[in-house]
Amino acid sequence: MRSNRAKARAGVSLAATLPLLAGALALGIPAAHAADNPGRATLAGTKPTWATATADRGATSDATKVTARVYLAGRDAAGLTAYATAVSDPKSPQYGKYLSAKEAQRRFGATKAQVTAVTDWLTASGLKVTGTTAHYLTVTGDASAVQKAFAARLHNYTKGNRTYRAPEKAASVPAALHDAVLTVSGLDNAPHKASHKDTLPPPDAVFRNSGPFSSYYGSNTATTLPKAYGQHVPYAVKGYTGKQLRAAYGARSATGKGVTVAITDAYASPTIAQDAAAYAKKNGDAPYKKGQLTQVLPDDYTKTEECGAAGWYGEETLDVEAVHAVAPQANIVYVGGASCYDNDLLDSLSKVVDSHLADIVSNSWGDLESNQTPDLAAAYDQIFQLGAVQGIGFYFSSGDDGDEVANTGTKQVDMPANSAWVTAVGGTSLAVGKGDKYQFETGWGTTRAALSDDGKSWTDFPGAFNSGAGGGTSRTVPQPAYQKGVVPNALAKANRPAGNRVVPDIAAIADPNTGFLVGQTQTFPDGSQKYSEYRIGGTSLAAPVIAAIQALAQQERGKPIGFANPALYQRYGSKVYHDVVDKPNGKEYAVARVDFANTYDASEGLLTSVRGLGKDSSLKAVRGYDDVTGVGSPAPGYVESWRRH
Repeated sequence: MRSNRAKARAGVSLAATLPLLAGALALGIPAAHAADNPGRATLAGTKPTWATATADRGATSDATKVTARVYLAGRDAAGLTAYATAVSDPKSPQYGKYLSAKEAQRRFGATKAQVTAVTDWLTASGLKVTGTTAHYLTVTGDASAVQKAFAARLHNYTKGNRTYRAPEKAASVPAALHDAVLTVSGLDNAPHKASHKDTLPPPDAVFRNSGPFSSYYGSNTATTLPKAYGQHVPYAVKGYTGKQLRAAYGARSATGKGVTVAITDAYASPTIAQDAAAYAKKNGDAPYKKGQLTQVLPDDYTKTEECGAAGWYGEETLDVEAVHAVAPQANIVYVGGASCYDNDLLDSLSKVVDSHLADIVSNSWGDLESNQTPDLAAAYDQIFQLGAVQGIGFYFSSGDDGDEVANTGTKQVDMPANSAWVTAVGGTSLAVGKGDKYQFETGWGTTRAALSDDGKSWTDFPGAFNSGAGGGTSRTVPQPAYQKGVVPNALAKANRPAGNRVVPDIAAIADPNTGFLVGQTQTFPDGSQKYSEYRIGGTSLAAPVIAAIQALAQQERGKPIGFANPALYQRYGSKVYHDVVDKPNGKEYAVARVDFANTYDASEGLLTSVRGLGKDSSLKAVRGYDDVTGVGSPAPGYVESWRRH
């Protein structure tokens, strides 16, 4: 998995689950009994799809050390799905009747007897249980013990240009443990991480934007540059601030008071408190009150070089500053992961749920759906469902590479945004005009054409696809009930006749060319570290903006919104959404952008380009629901609409 933030920072593209019906965790819940394995229950999906016969390179050595997680199904997995569905559905009499964290654990968590039985089985198989949580047991042992426990021998398989181990068939458990074990992860050792030394490194090298800028959309026209689409286009904005975003999305007097937003990412910026305070002071946001911004961090960090730890500092900074800018009185709790790997990010999400740290959770990270395995999908969905029954809603960025074809060669969506238990947040290009007036939005999809050497034309105008909001139709997740009747069949049934999940659900500002101004401590060429500001975008911006708007809406509602999708789709077609299209007013739009060649100053020259708006790979923002912006972006009246629900 990877953070979208690193790609959004420079404004270039570098490459940033299941229905609300019974059986929602079908990919991860074990089957009753395996015909070829009498007395055992198969853990469906635990053999990855890339572990094929043609990729098989032979058995893994019996002495190979393996660390895995055995996830606990809890005492009533079907009941958890059913209650999460009912409590999130505005049409249900149980809507909004949330449980406390303790009640959820007592009603749906694993029993002591289940934990003991699973522990005894693993130990008897020769595995050592090294840790136990409310959600899983961590085990270690050699490959021979794994085979004994899960009745599946480990083999080595080629995947791309690397070789990884994986079970030769789906793992299974004794039939008596069918109701106790949800799934197992870690039997394959292919990386499962969010991209974005065991001590945190210093901040990344400085990045700054070059002018000229517009202070608002259209305030500074590039009259000395060639025309695009028949007209001189405006320079990119310096970066919108909270005042402009609040006006554009109809915040009005709501501030998020009394609401807590959690943010999950990997690692933690060592300068977040001072950076956030400096940014608020410089850009007209309310100062932070004592205790308004807090952090929950792991005891130790791992894989800092592999994950590019310093790159995550900017992600946290963007998320925190965007939430505070839009919801200035909301409390913010940052929950950092020990690494960018799924296991550690899952632990961060679990901390939010188990201690009910917040009602709204913003997550600006993700990976390709093709890298997701059913075991991890099941583990994520269990957390999301446990959150739903407590009134906790999760918001995930949809990705920054459009349909992913330019990045991977395959049309696909990102995960965990593909989960039917989260709100997937797509992206737009936003035009806020004079007096903070909303002008228009397009779907976020950027083409880039460089200024010719003679300065008289744009080379190969309109240029190639550069970056854009993620979206499309999942290949693995069935269509959730709330999308039926809203999502066009051409999208829902693109991959199978029965219909699948389509991403995103809602959208907000994401285009780095119409982006948000952030402030962060960065490392300058002389080695000094100091605060500076720059414009940024990506759906890594859209997710915290929507989370902040949900905080405003929850303040209006007076109680938690919880898992929002059924209510979001219930509002579909109403005036509370901007129906975003790629050609608003029937016109093509673009902005001129000037960048420092060295990302810092003009000493090595400037790069001038024109960035087309509303050109997202094969994805299109059209009237009605679409796979770039979902139901649209929040309009004036959206926040107030929650008063009645």
